[in-house]
Amino acid sequence: MSLSEIKERMDELVKELNQHNYNYYVLAQPLISDYEFDKKLEELSELEKQHPDFQNPDSPTQKVGGDITRVFETVKHKWPMLSLGNTYNEQDLKDFDDRIRKAIGDNFEYVCELKFDGLSLSLTYQDGKLLRAVTRGDGTKGDDVTTNVKTIRSIPQRLKGDGFPQEFEIRGEVFMHRPAFDRLNKERIENDEVPYANPRNFASGTLKMQDSAEVARRPLDCFMYFLYTDKKLFNSHWESLNEVKKWGFHVSEFTQLCGSIDEVLAFIHTWQEKRFNLSYDIDGIVIKVNSYAQQQELGFTAKSPRWAIAYKYKAQEVETILEKVTYQVGRTGAVTPVANLKPVPLAGTIVKRATLHNANEIKRLDLHIKDTVLVEKGGEIIPKIIAVNTEKRKPDAEKVIYPDVCPECRSNLVRQEGEAVHYCPNDEGCPPQIVGKIQHFISRRAMNIEGLGSETIETFYRQGYLSHISDLYLLHEKSDHLKALDRFGERSINNMLEGIERSKQMPFEKVLFGLGIRYVGETVARKIAAHFKNIESLMSASLEELTSVEEIGGRIAESLLHYFKEPRHTEQIEKLRQYGLQFQAEDTVIELQSNKLEGKSFVISGVFENYSRDELKDLIESHGGKILSGISAKLSYLVAGDNMGPSKLDKAKKLNIPLITDAELLEMIA
Repeated sequence: MSLSEIKERMDELVKELNQHNYNYYVLAQPLISDYEFDKKLEELSELEKQHPDFQNPDSPTQKVGGDITRVFETVKHKWPMLSLGNTYNEQDLKDFDDRIRKAIGDNFEYVCELKFDGLSLSLTYQDGKLLRAVTRGDGTKGDDVTTNVKTIRSIPQRLKGDGFPQEFEIRGEVFMHRPAFDRLNKERIENDEVPYANPRNFASGTLKMQDSAEVARRPLDCFMYFLYTDKKLFNSHWESLNEVKKWGFHVSEFTQLCGSIDEVLAFIHTWQEKRFNLSYDIDGIVIKVNSYAQQQELGFTAKSPRWAIAYKYKAQEVETILEKVTYQVGRTGAVTPVANLKPVPLAGTIVKRATLHNANEIKRLDLHIKDTVLVEKGGEIIPKIIAVNTEKRKPDAEKVIYPDVCPECRSNLVRQEGEAVHYCPNDEGCPPQIVGKIQHFISRRAMNIEGLGSETIETFYRQGYLSHISDLYLLHEKSDHLKALDRFGERSINNMLEGIERSKQMPFEKVLFGLGIRYVGETVARKIAAHFKNIESLMSASLEELTSVEEIGGRIAESLLHYFKEPRHTEQIEKLRQYGLQFQAEDTVIELQSNKLEGKSFVISGVFENYSRDELKDLIESHGGKILSGISAKLSYLVAGDNMGPSKLDKAKKLNIPLITDAELLEMIA
């Protein structure tokens, strides 16, 4: 290809891959397989290595993260990040309009913007490149989260075009789209992790994570809404919004220039209902005086600008009747109560069900069948019952009692100390658990078996073809029977069998995640596979060895120990191994730089300022050292960083294991 064709291909791949990322993360509707995506990404990465001058700053290869942030540096804002005065009352807006008119006359305009329910962020650019990203903090200073923000696909690391000042600041709101939030929260629930209450909390928690590679896997978005410069570039806010779009910034298309307070109110009324059609949450409308000169004339109070105000929508509530309470059993055995309601319109949808979370919530509400309940759908995505109108309760109303047996298999439920959730322990005989485990195993983020879907798994289970994960790898022996089933033709069965055969090449970390061990999510599985390298080492690991792995706490370690103690689980693993699945991590070839650490063994624990733990591990191995999985008398050194677990420290001291810093490690190989 000619150079122009190469650049054209690279730009085409960037555009296509970014669209696929949007389809996957935001719409939760992927159009291509992970394999196809990875091949295209690999092609782009190779082209970028060969032609770095053509690299696009919006390339998905630039948004993968990987750095560990030990602490977030506090940075003072050049321009304070003030909060806005807000109101729920239209009369207050008219009073605001009157104050503006008294101060500057009648000749002015407003800009109306959606008020995004996210996390405020200030970005500084220098010479067209992203220099720094800082959270609001207390308004005068915030946390430097630049490393994490660089993984956000809609934030440019290098600006387009020209006309921007040498240095400037731009403000925005980081948020998460609801489909992405729902998908990620569903994964947390499936892994018995506490779900986030709403996308704002998820976005906020994600932006402050220490591992930017994990931030990159959690899709955040960002709308920019205000520009700050030392020298005046534009005469109005509306003009600046349109110009920064040309520089590559993501600005909401739902912004309007208004000539009167009546137009402002009309905009507010329009979005009162339309907001529920958006893929992200808004909680109101921001109104700003357009002219910068008039903004300056109006000035500020101690807390907020006099030229702007936020109108906030009230969380929508509605009364309806509780018809009954049903109970759902997940693949891990967690039993979740669900309120079945008399259908009622709320926040743009017809609500028929609401979450009740657990037995504690039922007790708190003192629920009775046929109660009149107040349902809310505000920042929460799933409607929830917030109160009961006891005055409307009938005298003979039946009290809701949380069951003590599984609604599916009638096994006695268990509730572990310190947990709010009840579990069905019959994971081998409870139908939803059996089906759920197999559905999890074949899922996109686990074994990614194409040609198989959730409904097909349910059908095969009912027909007696599947009762364990390992049965998937015997389906080829029953292909003639499968083709005889309704809606299963020869082509679909062949595609399914090919997908099952391809899954045997999935790496150890995917197999481990696919096993569905309680609390072992995708990230944890990846960390475990990288640390222990193979299933034998993992199955024989002690509690201390397990908790020595980054991000593995006592709860996860106990779950792993319990899982591998069960003969039925080890039997399944042995069958899967015989069928050809990968239970050994691929060895990374270490290029030996010296033998200065030969004969010495190390454990790395804690967080380090200048290196990630993986970097230190590679450094030790490249100089002949050995990494151990846990602290024992055989250990030569414990490389200790910040936030190291006290149990590891105590054990090292008892065994007289020398503690060294990362700097001392570098001196050993200098």
